[in-house]
Amino acid sequence: MNIEHLKLFIRIATTHNISLAGSELRLSPAVASAHINKLEAGLGVRLIHRTTRRVSLTEEGKAFFPYAENVISSIEAARASVGAGNSLPRGTLRVAAPASFGRMHILPAITHFLTLYPGLNVDLKLSDTIVDLVEGGFDVAIRNSQLKDSSLIARKLASDNRILCASPTYLTKNGEPISPEELKSHQCITLMGLDNWLFYTPKGQVNIKAKGNFRTDNGEAVRDACINGLGITINSKWSVYKHLSNGDLIQILNDYPIASDAAIWAIYPSSRLLAPKVRAFIDYFTEHFGGTPYWE
Repeated sequence: MNIEHLKLFIRIATTHNISLAGSELRLSPAVASAHINKLEAGLGVRLIHRTTRRVSLTEEGKAFFPYAENVISSIEAARASVGAGNSLPRGTLRVAAPASFGRMHILPAITHFLTLYPGLNVDLKLSDTIVDLVEGGFDVAIRNSQLKDSSLIARKLASDNRILCASPTYLTKNGEPISPEELKSHQCITLMGLDNWLFYTPKGQVNIKAKGNFRTDNGEAVRDACINGLGITINSKWSVYKHLSNGDLIQILNDYPIASDAAIWAIYPSSRLLAPKVRAFIDYFTEHFGGTPYWE
């Protein structure tokens, strides 16, 4: 089985375009098509459906895709382990990240990352949906929730400190609560399905059922509604640090920290050896965020 044919298949599966995938590997459309034909002939199955506008994976192609990626990742890791070529990571790195965090903290750092690794291309998917890394063909995912899938490996990149905040306008109009219990008489802005707010207090943990006249399914909308004076809310420090600095928001109930062990994690499949491009990405962002991230 030809390794270059596997690389081409992986790019076709990602781009859904033979010509584009071929050009990335410096192959003409005719040569790229010929390589895929040879791969299919060797396997004895059709891997892709071809149309005049687009290609898509067959069921066999979908089943073959994660194994092809594992083969390429293993080869890259094996070469790196012996310093083969002493070259920088190359190829395409596919990353999935939460929309808000990715846009605010991953995207701005990509420019410098690609300067350090000019042989890499980055495909960045920004979505709050938890993606299947293997099925989606992703090399690494950024998450700010606890890892539940034991088939994945997680490496902590940064803390995700969550705080309670409100706008000066809201506090002037409604007063500032001095204990978690007083939140029951305030407008609380909540993410849908996350209305139980747990606090550490001198008497132990206290759970407050947050209620208000506005809730949403988007973290940035929660923050912006809070800035607009709609109520009090919980938000991640990485999301509101600039607004705390310029006075749009004020942190409240500082003596009653929110009970949370949230963090920013880099997730990758344990079935793969850690490819050089993935290691480079994780090491870069671990150093970029540092022990105490800049938003703290």
